[in-house]
Amino acid sequence: MPPHAYIYGIPYSLYSQYKIRRYGFHGTSHAYVAHRASELLKKDLKKLKVITCHLGNGCSIAAIDKGISIDTSMGFTPLEGLLMGTRSGDIDVSIILYVMAKEGLNYSEANTLLNKHSGLQGISGVSSDMREVITEMNEGNKKAKLAFDIFCYRVKKYVGSYIAALGGLDVLVFTGGIGENSPDVRKAICDNLEYLGIEFDKTANNTKDKEKAITTAKSKAAVYVIPTNEELMIALETKEIVKNAKKK
Repeated sequence: MPPHAYIYGIPYSLYSQYKIRRYGFHGTSHAYVAHRASELLKKDLKKLKVITCHLGNGCSIAAIDKGISIDTSMGFTPLEGLLMGTRSGDIDVSIILYVMAKEGLNYSEANTLLNKHSGLQGISGVSSDMREVITEMNEGNKKAKLAFDIFCYRVKKYVGSYIAALGGLDVLVFTGGIGENSPDVRKAICDNLEYLGIEFDKTANNTKDKEKAITTAKSKAAVYVIPTNEELMIALETKEIVKNAKKK
């Protein structure tokens, strides 16, 4: 990651003392689907600009340039970044300070509010499960529709910012429970991205839990649905560590 990804805009002394930096999460998932995407494209990962979207109850996006992660949406904790099942994601820190003062919340209560009672659950008032949110949305629940729209908008905004950071895009990958199983979410995120060279295939997108390209053959940038396999990635990395240890 570039230097700016390691430290927030806080006094450097706090960073030094408490090791406050962007750690990121879902690393094995992002690594697996990025490598798998390069295999499907039959291109070397070190020559690709990749954005991987792990969308589930917890969500994160990674920008991968030539096989190296240069940015990721989760930060010091999993709370930063996208709207999630029960997490708020990005928020003006002054809001929580304001609410703590108004509601008389202590640290533990504020932490619970942000991590357990926000996100899809907090906005929809229905559920942290995207499937239930979509069902309610289709039945006319306006708060469920708002939760769905905010979720998809946040992902699209991150995708756009990461394309700028990467200086282009070769492949966009959806994975995780929502990413693999929600055609509605994928369609909402990919709508109006033709200017980026993405020719979305609505018919191909109508898939769940299957490895599949959801762009046309003419699309300049590919979009894939790739079920994650973190267990396999862990096994492969363990094998590599043991192999290197034997060489020593």
